[in-house]
Amino acid sequence: MAGNEWINGYLEAILDVGSGTREKNDGKLKLSKFEKNKAKEGKLFSPTKYFVEEVINSFDESDLHRTWVKIACVDAQRLAKRRLEREQGRHDAAEDLSELSEGEKEKGDTNVSEPIKEIQRINSDIQMWSDDHNSGNLYIVLISMHGLVRGDNMELGRDSDTGGQVKYVVELARALANTKGVYRVDLLTRQIASPEVDYSYGEPIEMLSCPSNGSGSCGAYIIRIPCGPRHKYIPKESLWPHIPEFVDGALSHIVNMARALGEQVNGGKPTWPYVIHGHYADAGEVAAHLSGALNVPMVLTGHSLGRNKFEQLLKQGRLSKEDINATYKIMRRIEGEELGLDAAEMVVTSTRQEIDEQWGLYDGFDIKLERKLRVRRQRGVSCLGRYMPRMVVIPPGMDFSYVNTQDSLEGDGDLKSLIGSDRSLKKRHLPPIWSEIMRFFTNPHKPTILALSRPDPKKNVTTLLKAFGENQQLRELANLTLILGNRDDIEEMSNSSSVVLTTVLKLIDKYDLYGQVAYPKHHKQSEVPEIYRLAAKTKGVFINPALVEPFGLTLIEAAAYGLPIVATKNGGPVDIVKALNNGLLIDPHDQKAIADALLKLVADKNMWSECRKNGLKNIHHFSWTEHCRNYLSHVEHCRNRHPTTRLEIMKIPEEPMSDSLKDVEDLSLRFSVDGDFKLNGELDAATRQKKLIEAITQKASFNGNTSVIHSPGRRQMLFVITVDCYDSNGDTTENFQAVIKNVMKAAGLSLGLGKVGFILVTGMSLRETIEALRCCPVNIEDFDALICNSGSEIYYPWKDMVADTDYEAHVEYRWPGENVRSMVPRLARVEGGGGDDISENADACSPRCYSYNIKPGAKTQKVDDLRHKLRMRGFRCNLVFTRAALRLNVVPLFSSRIQALRYLSIRWGIDLSKMVVFVGERGDTDYESLLAGLHKALILRGTVVCGSEKLLHSEDGFKSEDVVPEDSTNVTYVEENFEAQDISAALKVLQIK
Repeated sequence: MAGNEWINGYLEAILDVGSGTREKNDGKLKLSKFEKNKAKEGKLFSPTKYFVEEVINSFDESDLHRTWVKIACVDAQRLAKRRLEREQGRHDAAEDLSELSEGEKEKGDTNVSEPIKEIQRINSDIQMWSDDHNSGNLYIVLISMHGLVRGDNMELGRDSDTGGQVKYVVELARALANTKGVYRVDLLTRQIASPEVDYSYGEPIEMLSCPSNGSGSCGAYIIRIPCGPRHKYIPKESLWPHIPEFVDGALSHIVNMARALGEQVNGGKPTWPYVIHGHYADAGEVAAHLSGALNVPMVLTGHSLGRNKFEQLLKQGRLSKEDINATYKIMRRIEGEELGLDAAEMVVTSTRQEIDEQWGLYDGFDIKLERKLRVRRQRGVSCLGRYMPRMVVIPPGMDFSYVNTQDSLEGDGDLKSLIGSDRSLKKRHLPPIWSEIMRFFTNPHKPTILALSRPDPKKNVTTLLKAFGENQQLRELANLTLILGNRDDIEEMSNSSSVVLTTVLKLIDKYDLYGQVAYPKHHKQSEVPEIYRLAAKTKGVFINPALVEPFGLTLIEAAAYGLPIVATKNGGPVDIVKALNNGLLIDPHDQKAIADALLKLVADKNMWSECRKNGLKNIHHFSWTEHCRNYLSHVEHCRNRHPTTRLEIMKIPEEPMSDSLKDVEDLSLRFSVDGDFKLNGELDAATRQKKLIEAITQKASFNGNTSVIHSPGRRQMLFVITVDCYDSNGDTTENFQAVIKNVMKAAGLSLGLGKVGFILVTGMSLRETIEALRCCPVNIEDFDALICNSGSEIYYPWKDMVADTDYEAHVEYRWPGENVRSMVPRLARVEGGGGDDISENADACSPRCYSYNIKPGAKTQKVDDLRHKLRMRGFRCNLVFTRAALRLNVVPLFSSRIQALRYLSIRWGIDLSKMVVFVGERGDTDYESLLAGLHKALILRGTVVCGSEKLLHSEDGFKSEDVVPEDSTNVTYVEENFEAQDISAALKVLQIK
């Protein structure tokens, strides 16, 4: 197999576990039999590998190679095409915006294009956050959705979802809560009540910190939101369909907390979040939806990025695009990141490299275009509807409170005062983890080379081990300590972790490194500082040899304990080493370079001392205090160009009485209303008043006078009709009227009409909606709200069809308006299409919805593809095909049918779990978003003749199963006979009765 690297990659991509032995026989692969291997070679047998190799045994190697090359070429062509499209989009935007003048260049931030001399802190146009800041009592929301998140005894390294990000967000929450001007910080994560994990992850609330002089609800808290399978811990790749449920749960918590904080610190007015900050792609998407629903600024931190990972995996050639997507849900992740860019005011990065080489791969960000737009805003010049988020470099902070000052300043470099010649500890109080590590070493007095990471292939520990094993001089001068998470049984670990650890053990045996390498099975998170201290006591070195390191928090931790560092040149360590000036950078693929760098620091004591001194002197740049000041300064700057929220919660009257009934407390009447009941002197005054009001309002209701009692916030349930009933010509069918009639009738059968409110949600314009309701056997006033034009407009029939102007202002932000109007038809046409395939429908257009007719039989870009093209040009919109794919609605980014429902939920004070959404089996291209969340969904089969779903996902995009959860208890069906009795029966299945 030597020389056939392509087949090695092919096999590694397919196989899940283990390694077996292979023989080469006439150009074909053949596995030696188990007994033969066991008897003659003493190697382990892998049944998975045996199966795969037997399957491909019948294929000619040259055929397989040609297939592999063809797949690799196709993937490369896809990447090249994407780059060309991105470049074309940015070229179009640059032409529209015109070239910058010399004055504009001077006024802009020159550090965007110039080489970085040091880590950027605060730009000159941003005011530094100070302790006497007058912002008052701020409420900040952080979101980190996946992994195991808790405040103490973090299980870092337990799995790939529970790593440095968990520690980062917990410490950030604590640090922000301790910053002057901040009243409360909530860290939202997923609630996990599973026997697989500790019970603490199922606790709904965990306090992280509370100031000693604090009162009320101040401090930092972990808030765990139920999401997905209640009793199962699932990986982040499986969480995507459950994001809407998390959004709704988070929204409910934030609204309740806004009310509570308003009572405590804001004179009864809701205290909305100062900022919502999403961490990683999944939480970024959550934050985007919450930002749109609440109209507050959003910040995004990617931590690691999907598009960069995707391109790296394709370049390796081991997995096809389809395999990568199936394993990592990479296209869904990328879309989550793109949506975060759409909504974010600011993106926090750890390094400049992350901006230049990673975010630059995305449709929604271009560093040159962002600079042009920023300068135009500073000059008061129109950006022509285009938008790019601001990228800022704010390195993660570190808590230095547990760093022992004496340990940091002392220079004693041997353990002779602590350990005898027989390796016995002279002081009983020494940390137990020291004994656990030193038991591996023949000579524990030698300097320790320390590596601390998850057993992940990306961390490149095996290359480090090879470099150490093959350099005799380094082996003589130093020991190597590998802290690779915790393990009980390697075979029970995930495949990637078990492969790394198995390889480590084999390499130790290969180079005969027994007595020179420590690889303890267990350590506690609280013992990590002691591990750093031990390495520093021996005048050791810390190394991070990762293939790519987004930031490198462990490098800062090591520097805080006086350890010089050796780090990968790929990623964040470049900026860290430049700022600390305490170590060397290496090519992680170059074993000799790794060994030489380690040897230089270990052998040259003067250089070691200089690096140690520099690290301790410069470490304050990475304190949490510095991080929070930078962070809040940037957030405040972003808020200066974000509209003030107008979102208010409707006050619900205690009783639905008219003005003429407000003074009836002292009345004493004896009469009957429709013979239903009589008031008599035996009742006390309070009861008498209550009965009287109920009787009169009930009488008014029977007479059709809804103005007396109408208050949407008093509804027990809201029934939302979103069935897209169109025929092949895009016209509404009779099913539209039948659905409305039967749903309203079913409401009366199940709950009583007075307890249920009705909302009609449609892609039609208001005029078209009213026309469609003319033939319906219900009054338009029976609806509490009409949501039209795919969620861009809300009207209230009980207010004389008045439009909700607050909602219009709510969704207006970032709407490109006329600037995108003429561009949509041009971008939506496919290559070779006719000029009249797409034309504007002026009658259906409104200020916040541009509608276009699609010529029957014409081909057009799908939603995913058209959204990409608009993003590349700096336009942020929501796109919906409706009327059986014969109409395209372009609406503001923050408007959609589901977002309109969230808005009404807040305004009316009705929890989303009290909404029932009625949909068909198919519908407009926003149909999928209506099926997931806290609300109940009732699917009426047979109601929709033609949907628009064929124009939703591109061939290279993610699939419906990545959006809609399977087997949700909130979803049920009504068969094709959707009569009122059938609907009522289905409601009972959903526990609505």
